[in-house]
Amino acid sequence: MSITGIGEIAQAVGGIVNKFLPDKSQEEKDALTRELAQLQFDQAVIQSQTDTNKAEASNASVFVAGWRPFIGWVCGCAFAWAFVVGPLVSYLARLLGATAELPVLDLSQLSPVLMGMLGLGAMRTVEKVNGIKAGH
Repeated sequence: MSITGIGEIAQAVGGIVNKFLPDKSQEEKDALTRELAQLQFDQAVIQSQTDTNKAEASNASVFVAGWRPFIGWVCGCAFAWAFVVGPLVSYLARLLGATAELPVLDLSQLSPVLMGMLGLGAMRTVEKVNGIKAGH
């Protein structure tokens, strides 16, 4: 089934709804059919993205498989600079009499990326603890 086949999904789901819920009004059946078809469509989209992620992760090229770790390192380095290295260097520079201003990073756009990555990492950790293999 292709992802663009939502009409086919709705038709198949409609048959199931009519078979198991004959006493519902046509409006209720149509609403349920649309909702179930959308859920199946969403599942197909998620599966397609999962398959793409697997293919990217298994690629030997660092330019394909390495972008996620790269983003992780960029986020980690930016947070380290903003909260540890930058303030420490700034403090030491002032102690030594330097007057140069260090760059200040705007983390408002970076934070959602890092938080999303940390959330996905936490979910994967839970999967590993529970013995769930990647991609299942």
